[in-house]
Amino acid sequence: MSWFTQTLTSSIGKKLIMALTGLFLISFLVIHAAINAMIFYNDGGETFSHWGHFMGTNPIIRTLEIGLVLGFLFHIYDGLMLTKTNRAARPVSYASRNANANSTWYSRSMGLLGTIILIFLVIHTSHFWIPNRTNQFATGEELDLYNMMLTTFQNPWVVLIYVAGCFSLFWHLLHGFKSAFQTLGLYHVKYNGLIAFLGTAFSIVVPLLFALMPIAMYLGWVK
Repeated sequence: MSWFTQTLTSSIGKKLIMALTGLFLISFLVIHAAINAMIFYNDGGETFSHWGHFMGTNPIIRTLEIGLVLGFLFHIYDGLMLTKTNRAARPVSYASRNANANSTWYSRSMGLLGTIILIFLVIHTSHFWIPNRTNQFATGEELDLYNMMLTTFQNPWVVLIYVAGCFSLFWHLLHGFKSAFQTLGLYHVKYNGLIAFLGTAFSIVVPLLFALMPIAMYLGWVK
């Protein structure tokens, strides 16, 4: 086994991959949240549909989609492997005595939070992304995602699932944002306060935007 392969499969290598894929997915969240926020123009979905059409048909964006899917898969796999490794290496008695003193509950629950987010992603993509891409491959036409959202978010259980997914995303980002910078050696006493502030702000604003979308459509704030 080569040095490069050994490094990537080691605990440090897995954390490095988690950090890099995490920051890549954070950049995706920024774009996704910005496009979703277009519904709040409340113009019948015209602005949202314009940018959604651009993202769905631009060849560069469509190519980057492959990298996005791979980023999710690597992030999920590495997260599960790190969770398994950490549990195996941590004595139960030690963990029960010192967990609260040494770390926050959400930093110890990244595997659980990530699993909830994964379930949410499966539901979310089955509602919109998969049907839209399937229709594009079959007919070359995009579906009317805006009206699909208006219909989907009339179900209160679906809205609750989306809000729960966004709540889990908040806790996941609250730890993951700062942790990624620490892993990459970019968390320094000179600017760690700024990174912590930006991480907390990002963890609040982005999930809140995502959660407000189904809530606004269900309550009729957006039509």
